[in-house]
This record gives sequence, structure tokens and C-alpha cells, in this order.
Amino acid sequence: MMTRRAAAVLETVFGNAFAQNFDVRFWDGSTLPSKTTPPAFTFVINSPGALRSALAPPLEANMGAAFVSGALDIEGDLVAAITAFNAANQRRSGVRTARVAYLLLQLPREARPSPAGAQLHGRRHSRRRDRAAISYHYDHPVEFYRTFLDRDLVYSCAYYDDGIDDLDRAQAAKLDYVLRKLRLQPGMSFLDIGCGWGSLVIAAAQRGAWSHGITLSRVQHDEANRRIAELGLADRAKVEYRDYRELRGLAFDRIASIGMFEHVGRPKLAEYFRSAFAALRPGGLFLNHGIAEQSPGRRPPRNPFIERYVFPDGDLVAVSDGLAIAERTGFEVRDVENLREHYARTLRAWVANIERNREEAIARAGEAAYRVWRLYMAASAVSFDAASIGVYQSLLARPDVSGRVTIPPTRRDLYDLSSRPLDSRSG
Repeated sequence: MMTRRAAAVLETVFGNAFAQNFDVRFWDGSTLPSKTTPPAFTFVINSPGALRSALAPPLEANMGAAFVSGALDIEGDLVAAITAFNAANQRRSGVRTARVAYLLLQLPREARPSPAGAQLHGRRHSRRRDRAAISYHYDHPVEFYRTFLDRDLVYSCAYYDDGIDDLDRAQAAKLDYVLRKLRLQPGMSFLDIGCGWGSLVIAAAQRGAWSHGITLSRVQHDEANRRIAELGLADRAKVEYRDYRELRGLAFDRIASIGMFEHVGRPKLAEYFRSAFAALRPGGLFLNHGIAEQSPGRRPPRNPFIERYVFPDGDLVAVSDGLAIAERTGFEVRDVENLREHYARTLRAWVANIERNREEAIARAGEAAYRVWRLYMAASAVSFDAASIGVYQSLLARPDVSGRVTIPPTRRDLYDLSSRPLDSRSG
């Protein structure tokens, strides 16, 4: 009886797409087979009350919580499953929504507790709270991140340049691409704001720069400096546990910030750009790389799943909004590039890696963390594919008093293959 009711809920949600290319498996082991073989995925319902909890509003929070708790699961292609669910949700009419609500009331309540998620206190984007937010996401053991990242632990969008089809080479190409955009030369001083486990700091030092990184993750700080020492680069590279608002007195020829922009918060962006501008020597370049929402001038609603389980206090802004703030600070915009297709491909590679290394990931960080990362990375791939979000590299300059910037007159040097390192691996 309960399995028939649960099946009726899903049939109402998916409409004509129900079980067309996916199986449904219930808590008692019974299965509704796909109309096509092999199925793209299997929708697994692990308890009679799972759907009632998952499909109650707010949908993003409750569906995510049900997945994290194990009440629901997807076996097979999670990206395809999220795409199918999103398509079904967009087709839902008022009548269908009311029908789903009626059917859900015929199912029992789910007794399984959901993981607590982030528990932050204090003023949003205060220095203390930002440290807690960063620690929540990034201070899992390094070995957990090794289950899905590349060999150099680059936790941002890869760059699938021509002829590159694997994650390791694509991330090495991204590091090279960033430093080429910055026109980094031996002897220059370089700062990476939000440096992760030190891959870009190391790559810059290997190219002869005096390289400095900052992070608010203790685990990243320790691992980055361990890697620097292991590679014999301690005389020209270091990573500090430091907030971007604590750069007073430091000055650099080149600055990069890769994937940290999303953590700053819209109200703090002016302070963020002022800090970078003050730390950049006149004539220097700053490459800001960050995920952006695609609705200029309008603040989208927060995603409660991301806020609770993934990036607490994260805040996406449109690239045009961010650049307007940067310009008011004094930066000149020299180049902007959207790499969203590259990020969708990167995320698919991460999902495949963490699924392949499932047991190791769970051993290092627990099953809830494995489920959170698998779901958020797959859902993010869907969002990049759909152009709901983008990821932009913005090259900004601080002109000197005469208006000069140390940049070539054309972009030709970015594509000069003869000047690229034969092996741009950073560690």
C-alpha cells in the first residue's frame, strides 16, 4: 500500500517522464523498472516517509536534507537525476502541486533526523564568523579532498585547453593560464588571496616569483606550507593564516584570488576590492576568479541547502555588479572571461572521482560529508550547464600616476605555445 502511494507521488511529480529512463526502488526491495534499458539512474526511497519529508517546502532544503540523511538516494548518474527532477519541477502546475501535497499527506512522517549542518554565530561576515564559515567547509582532512580533486589539490574550475581531456592536466593548464594572464615574471612578488592548499602559490614560486598565500583554513595553511617545504621552495614561498582585511603594509606586483570571491559577501565587496587595491603596486594586475549569479541588479534568494550544508554565508553576485564595485575602488577592467562550461566539466570529473573513491571519502570525513559533496557538486554542474550561474576571470589593473599598466598591447602572448612550460605541474 505505502509503496503504491509513494509511486503515485513520484508519478505526479515527473508526469510523462516518470520511469521513462530511470528505475525506482523502494524500502522493501521492490522496484519499478525503467521503460528504457539501461536506466540512467535509480531513484532509491529508503523509508515510507522519505518523500513526505523531501518534497515539503522549502524544497531545496528538505530534498537536500533527505539525501544527506540517506532517506533518499540516487544510484547511477546523479547529474542526470537532478536534471530530470529540475525539468519536472519547472513543468509543475498549480493543480499538480496540489495533487502532490494531497498524496504526501497519505504517507507517514519521516523519523530519521537530518544532520545539523553549519552552526554559525555572530554578525554575518565579521572576521570571527568568516573564520568559522571557512573552517566548516575546508577543514576536513586533506585526504578527503584527495578523493575527488586532482593531484595538485586545485579546488576551483579547471581549464580544458585544446587537447586536454583529463583533470590533472586541465588543472595544471588553469594554473598556467592564470599566471599567463597576470604576465607573472621571475623576480615579481605575488599574492594569492584564499590560496587553498597552495597550488597557485607553488606554481608562481616555481616560475621564479616571490610567492605569498593567505587562507582562513588551518588545515589548508598547514598542508600548503608542508608542500612548499617538501618541494624546497620555502626560501621564496609561504602561506599565512590571515584575513584579506589584514593586508595593511604588504605590497605586491601581482595578485590573484581564485574561488574566494564567493565567500566575501555583497556588503563586504567594497572592502575586499579596497584591500586588494591597496596591496597592489601601481601598474600591477589583479586576477579575480569567482562564481557569479546571472541576474544583474537583483539579489537572488539564498539556497538553504548550500547555506546549511555547503558554503554557509556564501554570496553570489553578478559579474557586472562586482566589476562596478571594483571600478569605484579604482581598478581598471582589462579582460573578462566566463569559463562556466569548463566548470561544469570539472564538477563532473569531481563527482566521478568521489563516487569511485566512496569508501575512502566516508572513512576520512563521514558519510554525511560524502553525500553533501556528491550532491552539491552534481547540482552545481547542472547549474553551470543551464547558465544559471557562471564563473568569471576578471583581469583588473591599478594604473600608475601616468596611467601606465604593465600589460602587453595584445592578448597574443596568452596563446603562444612556444613559451609555455613543457610540464606545468605545480607539485
